[in-house]
Amino acid sequence: MIAVTAVLLSLMLLFVLAGRFSLISGLDELFGQETKDRSGPALLKSIQDMSRYEGAVGTFQIVVDLEKDAKYLPDALRGTRTLYVGAGTVGAYVDLGRTGPQSVTVNEERTAVTLRLPHARLGAPALDPERSYAVSKQRGLLDRLGDLFSDNPADERAVNRLASQRIAEAAKESGLIARAEKNTTSMLEGLLRSLGFRTVKVVYL
Repeated sequence: MIAVTAVLLSLMLLFVLAGRFSLISGLDELFGQETKDRSGPALLKSIQDMSRYEGAVGTFQIVVDLEKDAKYLPDALRGTRTLYVGAGTVGAYVDLGRTGPQSVTVNEERTAVTLRLPHARLGAPALDPERSYAVSKQRGLLDRLGDLFSDNPADERAVNRLASQRIAEAAKESGLIARAEKNTTSMLEGLLRSLGFRTVKVVYL
């Protein structure tokens, strides 16, 4: 009885490994998987009133080469290296909600107005899952064995975080803030001139 059980377990393990590494052609059709979406409805957690004017949006792409090595083990045995293409956007905005009556000065004739606004800021990078993907993944033997029992989401989070960080750094050097302030100024000048002001001055503090 014990021998029969051992044989059955060995066969099951063989089929699992064969399906995992595609060792037997046609096995996917025999033991294919069917995907079913059983997700529940999205829950609204909070609503915030926005007072930001997004004056510019930048689109970025970064290639992340992330390698993790074990101190005393060779890469062939323990270690990972992921080559990942991250694509996303960063918006630059002016927070008009931080202004008040003291931020607006109008002359007696009501023909000139001066606005004092805070400098534009960069929003958080938003990765695009449709355009972000792993080019290659190299794993040591122990890591590949571990993948049999786990999808290792920690590695995916690591490359996503690194891609977002690199995109944020690139956005700071891109001139996106200056473009947002320029576009915000143009928007306000057009709006206030349509209200009868002939002179419009926008100052960023």
